[in-house]
Amino acid sequence: MMTIDSPHAAHAGADIDAHAFACRPCGPSRRHHRPCRPLERSALVVRLFRAPIFVASGAEASEEACAGMIENEDADTTARREAYEELGVDLPSLEFVARVWSSPGVSTERQSLFLAPYRSADRMSDGGGVAGEREGITVVERLLAELAADVDQGRITDGKLLTLVLALRLRRPDLFA
Repeated sequence: MMTIDSPHAAHAGADIDAHAFACRPCGPSRRHHRPCRPLERSALVVRLFRAPIFVASGAEASEEACAGMIENEDADTTARREAYEELGVDLPSLEFVARVWSSPGVSTERQSLFLAPYRSADRMSDGGGVAGEREGITVVERLLAELAADVDQGRITDGKLLTLVLALRLRRPDLFA
C-alpha cells in the first residue's frame, strides 16, 4: 500500500499481501502533521528487518511500501487497515494503479496497487504495526525527490515501493519538481 499526503497517494493491497506508502506535498492550502518547508513533498515508508534479505545480502533493514495479509476482506479494505496499523494513517480514498502477479513463475500472490492521499488530520498514531505481532516496523518519512533519486540510482529494492514511486512520478510529476 502506498499512501501520499496529497490529493493523490499510493497504496498496494494483494490477494495474499497488501502494501502502503504515504506522501504529502506541501503548499499553503494543505495541513500537515509537522512543520512544512517550501516545496517539500514527502512520503511514509516502513523500514524493518527481513531475514531472507539479510541472509542474501547482509542488509539489516529493508525499506518498503507497508504490507500485510488480506484477512477475509477486499484489497481496498486491507490497504486501509495496513496503512492504519503500520503507518498510523486513516485513508479516506484510494486510486487504483494496477493488480499484478508478484512473481508469476513461483507464486500465486497478486498485489493490488493504489495511490491514496492523506492529510495531517488523517494521522491517527505513530504506526509501527500491531504491538502483539512484533513486526519491528519503523515509519520513515522520505522526501519524494530523494525517493526518485534512489529509484534512478537503483537503490530501491522493494518492487512494490519501486512501482508505486514510478506510478506517482507518471501521474503527478509536479510532486517531484
